[in-house]
Amino acid sequence: MTICPRCQEPLGSGQEYCLACGARVDDGTRRTTTRGSGWALRTLAAALVALVGAAAAIAATGSDSGGNRLVTAIGGFATAPETTTGESPGASAGIAEWPTGEDGWTIAIASLPQTGGRKPALARARAARAKKLPQVGILDSSRYASLHPGYWIVFSGIYASEAEATSALDAARGASRTATVRRVIP
Repeated sequence: MTICPRCQEPLGSGQEYCLACGARVDDGTRRTTTRGSGWALRTLAAALVALVGAAAAIAATGSDSGGNRLVTAIGGFATAPETTTGESPGASAGIAEWPTGEDGWTIAIASLPQTGGRKPALARARAARAKKLPQVGILDSSRYASLHPGYWIVFSGIYASEAEATSALDAARGASRTATVRRVIP
C-alpha cells in the first residue's frame, strides 16, 4: 500500500501511521502476536517458586529433633544488691515480718526501688518505728501478686480487713504524708 486509505496521501515503505491524518495503515505484512499463555506461564512459575520456598521453610523450622529448647523469660523478680554490712533481711531488730502465705491489708509508708538496695528501706522503717507506728516492716513486692514488683514496701500494721487498715491510716499519715492502704496477696 503506497497511499493512505483515508486521506490519499503517499506513504513510505513500512510506515504504520499516516503522517497527514494519523490513521493506522495496515499493509498486511505485519505479523500479529498472540497474547495468550505468557502471563499464565509467569504465574505458574511464581506459584512454583512460592511452593518450594514454603516447603523449605517448613522443613527448616518444623523438625523437632529434641535438641535445644527455646525458653522465653517474661518478667521475673528483681534482686537486691548485696548489703555491705552483712545484715540479713530478717535480722533487723524491731522490724516486723509479713506472715508467710497470708493475705491481708496494710498501710504502705514508702515504696523504694530495689535497685537502691535494702538499706534505705531499713532506714525508713526505723524512722517509722521511732514515730511509734505499730508493726513496721519491709515487704519484697516481687513476692506478692497484688504489689508492683521491684520495690521494697515499708509497711505498718497487718490487718484482716480494709476497714481496719483505713481506721489506722490517719496515724500513719502523721509519720508519712504519702501513706496509703494496700492489699497484700501472696
